[in-house]
Amino acid sequence: MSDARPAREPGRRRLVLWRHGQTAWNVERRFQGKTDIPLDETGIEQARRAARLLAGLRPTALLSSPLRRAADTAQALAEVTGLPVGYDRDLIERDGGAWEGLTSREIRERYPVEHAAWQPPGGETSAQVAKRVGAALERALDDLPPTGQLVVASHGAALRLGMSHLIGLPEEVWERLGGLSNCCWSVITEMRDGGWRLAEHNAGTLPEPVLSDDRPDAGA
Repeated sequence: MSDARPAREPGRRRLVLWRHGQTAWNVERRFQGKTDIPLDETGIEQARRAARLLAGLRPTALLSSPLRRAADTAQALAEVTGLPVGYDRDLIERDGGAWEGLTSREIRERYPVEHAAWQPPGGETSAQVAKRVGAALERALDDLPPTGQLVVASHGAALRLGMSHLIGLPEEVWERLGGLSNCCWSVITEMRDGGWRLAEHNAGTLPEPVLSDDRPDAGA
């Protein structure tokens, strides 16, 4: 029996990849990973503002990482649009292993070799994250009708790596795709051949740095 998915009906699907709002650990530059940190007050307001803008895209479906910072971001859009929120654990942030809870300075000082390679001890590799998140996005797109518009609320590294996988970028160029700021989004549109094109990246950006678990080279 084949594990291959049936071919999707050609269409004009749109995928909006939305990073969660700010958390206290973002501000403190602590690696969050799969640790379940909530939005801070600024993050809540960012989510509400972004939700008002994203509602104008008329999304037809809403999916989220179950971690609170992403789920609460998604809920802000659900309240504006009336759409239910689905959840997929494969959309959670990169497992940061021994780095979770440490500041960027602590990581550099305690793990200089691993920091240079951006590989957290006991955590996931970039390739593992790209495959996991990319597979979650593919599953969601399989359920999306040809004219569907899906918003996915997730995390900085997870989204950058997942979108790189989805649009077919080779691993050696993943770092050339910059990071996502808090509560900003990227738009992926369907091509006539069934492939995907990056139409917008880090949209909604305010004049603030990217505070993320993502590789520093991929951020601001």
